[in-house]
Amino acid sequence: MQYIAKRAVYLLLLLCLATGCESFLDEKPNKQQVVPETLADFQALLDNFSIINDSDPSSSEISSDDYYLTDADWAGLTEEYRRVYVWEKDLLFARGATNNWAYSYRPVYTANTILENIGKVDRSTFNQVEWDNVKGQALFIRGKSFLQVAAMWAMAYDASTAATDLGIPLRLDTNFDSRSTRASLHETYDQVLSDLKASVSLLPEVQVHPTRPTKAAAYALLARTYLYRRHYSEAAAYADSSLRLHSYLMDFNTLNPSATYPVRQDNQEIMFRSIMRVPAPLNVSRGKIEPALIQSYAADDLRKVIFFRNNGNGTYGFKGSYEGAANLFSGIATDEVYLMRAEAQARLGKTDEAMEDLNTLLVTRWRTGTFVPFTAATPQEAVDLTLQERRKELLFRGLRWMDLKRLNKEGADITLTRSLNGQIYTLAPNDPRYALPIPEDVIELAGIQQNPR
Repeated sequence: MQYIAKRAVYLLLLLCLATGCESFLDEKPNKQQVVPETLADFQALLDNFSIINDSDPSSSEISSDDYYLTDADWAGLTEEYRRVYVWEKDLLFARGATNNWAYSYRPVYTANTILENIGKVDRSTFNQVEWDNVKGQALFIRGKSFLQVAAMWAMAYDASTAATDLGIPLRLDTNFDSRSTRASLHETYDQVLSDLKASVSLLPEVQVHPTRPTKAAAYALLARTYLYRRHYSEAAAYADSSLRLHSYLMDFNTLNPSATYPVRQDNQEIMFRSIMRVPAPLNVSRGKIEPALIQSYAADDLRKVIFFRNNGNGTYGFKGSYEGAANLFSGIATDEVYLMRAEAQARLGKTDEAMEDLNTLLVTRWRTGTFVPFTAATPQEAVDLTLQERRKELLFRGLRWMDLKRLNKEGADITLTRSLNGQIYTLAPNDPRYALPIPEDVIELAGIQQNPR
């Protein structure tokens, strides 16, 4: 492992400035410095935690509705954070290589480096398992990264307009001189699905560590992608495939609610580990959980004491990250997959199956001996119950923003509201600002089209 770590650092001198799109930075890396040549080289690139697992974008969570800021806490933020919080139409990201956009494309560059070069290594009976695993990981990482970019910088998927709606730049090679253009939203999702489906047949069922994706994680990410597209039959099928391989759920009765961070980082629900570095607005002492959300937890629902810190003044902060620390878990875990399968089944009219999935999850969250299984008389009632629990279970994982977008496409009619210094800010359903503005310096340098405001 020490050799791999050193090799990764050496190889990633090649990548350290790359954002994945042409001339997004003033200085281009010299691609002749190091050329990865072996499967060990490729795996070292994939094991670079800071690029692959530790920099998921967080601005969508800052824009979401599970928390609020006081006037004083908002005033103490940087200008960019203040603008993100109230859904301003522009100038949400600081200029340079450290914004959410740049960090989102770094894993894409790594994946493309591997996919361009792995064909130079002969696949043989001696290395085929390792060869397939490496290629599968690269495809998974590229698909995951593209999906995250689309969730933040594109509108919700609508089959009637997706062929012309703006998608994202699909960087499929490492050529810095090739021009970046925005694909359509349909092309964007097709590329995500293509990468993930190709990864499924290559990835193993078990990895040495959850920082490497498994077959179950790829199935789960496919389910998430189809859920975002509102293709519920496929979402249910892929969630089912994932749960057949990985269905473990924690019993919250075994956790210590008085701990600073009660959920362990290495818990067995995690299929793939990735992280959002906690942004200042969501710090446990600054971001206050919406009172209506806190009140929605039943008295014997242990999530209220596992997920939230009582600030002693009538407010609560979030402490329930699956990272077991202040940083926010943004990977893939079993609870999300149960909720995806439950929602998809409910929307397909399979009420009993949906409630079985929902109750399988919830009984592990309630105080022992107190849980009464939920029931639904109609598919719509099952959908509503599942969505309520989805919001209460999957806080601060980078999922709520896309949920708001897709649910408004389903007619949920959710209007977001902020109150600051006596002024009310609103974000209407399907507002163009649901596609965050691409950083202005990226627009200037790459010449791609900005999101409509």
